[in-house]
Amino acid sequence: MFEKIKKYYDSGVWSEQRVREAVAKNVITADEFKKITGKGLLG
Repeated sequence: MFEKIKKYYDSGVWSEQRVREAVAKNVITADEFKKITGKGLLG
C-alpha cells in the first residue's frame, strides 16, 4: 500500500492530511508517512 499512497501523494491526488489519515487507520506506518511526505507526524 505504501507505493500506491506515495504515488498518489507525489502526483497531487492525495493531500498530506489524507496520508495522515492512512497512518491513523494503520494502513501505513509513521515511518512510511515520513518517507512519503518528508515530514514527521508532528510537523
